[in-house]
Amino acid sequence: MPDPISWSLALPYFLAALVFGYLLGSIPFGLVITRLAGEGDIRKIGSGNIGTTNVLRTGKKHLAALTLIGDMLKGTLAVWVAGRFGGPDIMVMAGLGAFLGHLFPVWLKFRGGKGVATYLGILLGLFWPAALAFAVIWIGVALVSRYSSLSALVASLATPLLLYLVFDRVQFAELMGLLSLILWARHHENIGRLLKGTEGRIGSKG
Repeated sequence: MPDPISWSLALPYFLAALVFGYLLGSIPFGLVITRLAGEGDIRKIGSGNIGTTNVLRTGKKHLAALTLIGDMLKGTLAVWVAGRFGGPDIMVMAGLGAFLGHLFPVWLKFRGGKGVATYLGILLGLFWPAALAFAVIWIGVALVSRYSSLSALVASLATPLLLYLVFDRVQFAELMGLLSLILWARHHENIGRLLKGTEGRIGSKG
C-alpha cells in the first residue's frame, strides 16, 4: 500500500494528468474532419460511431486516414507530455484519461468512439515495440477476416500479455489490460454481430 504522505503529495499530479489526458482524448476528430469536409454528421451513417471505421463508410479513405491519425496522436501526445513532467505513473494516468476522453467526451454528451485508434496511440507513447506488435496483429487478422472489430479484439487481447510476458512492462501491462477490458465492453454489439455473422466487413458501406 502506498505511503499516505507520498500518496497525498502525488494525488494532485495524478489528477492533473488524468484531466489533461481526458481533454486531449475528448477531441472528436472523426466528427470534426467529416464536417469540415462537407460530409455532414458522421453519427448519422453506418454504426453512428465517430471513429475511423465509420468514417471509412463515407467512401472517403483520406478522411478515414486523417481520423485514424488524429485519434491515435491525441493518445500519444497525452502520454508523451505527461512523461516529460513525470514518470510511468503520470504517463499511465494521462493514458487512462485520454482513453476515457475518447470514449466519453463531455462535448458529445459522453457518446464517443470505441477507442481502438486511441488505444494504439497510447500504446505508442508508452512503449512503441508493443504498438508495433498490436499493429501487426491487427493487420494480420484484418487481412484474413476483413473484420475491423475482430482485429481490434484479438490485438487488444494479446497486447497486455505481450507487455507482461515478453516485454516485462508490468505497469503498462496493467493499464492496457484495463483498457482492453473497457474496449471489449464497448464492442459488445460487434461481438454479438460477429457471432451471428452479420458484422460489417472492412470497406462496406451502410
